[in-house]
Amino acid sequence: MAPYESDDAVGAAHDEHPRTGRRKAARYAVPVAVVGVAAATIGLVPALADSGDPDLPKISAQQLIEKIAASDVQRLSGTVKISTDLGLPDLGGLEDGLMSGSGRGGSGDGSSADPQAKLTELVSGTHTLRVAADGPDRQKLSLLESGAEYSLIHNGKDVWGYDSKSNEVYHSTGAGSGKDREGEPPATPKDFADQALKSVDDTTSVTVDGTAQVAGRDAYKLLIRPKQSGTTVGAISIAVDAKTGMPLKFTLTPSSGGAAVLDAGFTQVSFARPAASTFDFTPPKGAKVTEEKDAPGAREHTPKHGEDFAGGLAGKDGLKVLGKGWTSVATFDTGAKGGLPTGSQGGDLGGFLGSLGDPVSGKFGKGTVFSTRLVNALITDDGKVYAGTVTKEALVKAADAGK
Repeated sequence: MAPYESDDAVGAAHDEHPRTGRRKAARYAVPVAVVGVAAATIGLVPALADSGDPDLPKISAQQLIEKIAASDVQRLSGTVKISTDLGLPDLGGLEDGLMSGSGRGGSGDGSSADPQAKLTELVSGTHTLRVAADGPDRQKLSLLESGAEYSLIHNGKDVWGYDSKSNEVYHSTGAGSGKDREGEPPATPKDFADQALKSVDDTTSVTVDGTAQVAGRDAYKLLIRPKQSGTTVGAISIAVDAKTGMPLKFTLTPSSGGAAVLDAGFTQVSFARPAASTFDFTPPKGAKVTEEKDAPGAREHTPKHGEDFAGGLAGKDGLKVLGKGWTSVATFDTGAKGGLPTGSQGGDLGGFLGSLGDPVSGKFGKGTVFSTRLVNALITDDGKVYAGTVTKEALVKAADAGK
């Protein structure tokens, strides 16, 4: 079906959500985090295709946004397939070396069942998840792996992570409901849709792009497109359940074309109440149990909107945002002069890093750009970092302007 409505709903959507600061924070929580994790990941094949074209009553973009905002699905169970293709090179085993000490078992001191470490695997490749929820105090997410399974269970005050491969358990209490655990990476279409809708402003085109059928349910398709040139984001498509208003599928395609950078959607979903036993968990016999307070570097609080991550990277000069909308760029000063140890000065690692980046120069001086299909980062020789969902040319322009 043809789109039902053009851009005239965007202004209203923008006026109803004046939280400009929160939108910018949300927009940069994901790109900056991806820059950090992407260096140790490999993008694979996208998944999921819509089927069917149901005949549904016409709806405006503003009405569909309001329908998503009003959605309050408390009970569900289903299967989600998520694929990420950042277009990164094969790191030849470096990924395992970088991640082995970060809470994935192996030679590291952390627990392989720590959700903060385990769920970062979702930034690369194709994964199948089983999800279930029964109100704000009971949720379960299971990451299915070859011959193994990782489960994250929230039941009341208890949050359990269990890695069947290593037979390790991670336990924390008093962390709040699943809705409050904003430090966890997004994993469902709704998680991604919530982040995308925070970025809707007057630099954005929002339309209803016909209908689809996802996981056997009729859905409207909301299409979000940047109006600005210079961004790596081409379009975001969100399939919204026609009955409940819950996002069923999220697809982000790059401005360069080709396969989706991110594709996450339900392949099966039910809104019936899951069995109470779904959220029961007792550590298996012989399992190694790590309490959050006992874990090395245990978190003192739950991070909000990626602010702690960005704050940790920002260095003494703090995180700043240059520009507006989809072409805005996050920048901070690491305080490390001389740039990255690329080339002969960095030995084998320096040569490897140098092969991944492209040398650039401008009014700002000299530096290296590290690129993915979505997020690009410029690291200058005087220790400054510029990152965003923008092209290499836009980064250099921002660095020149920042100088």
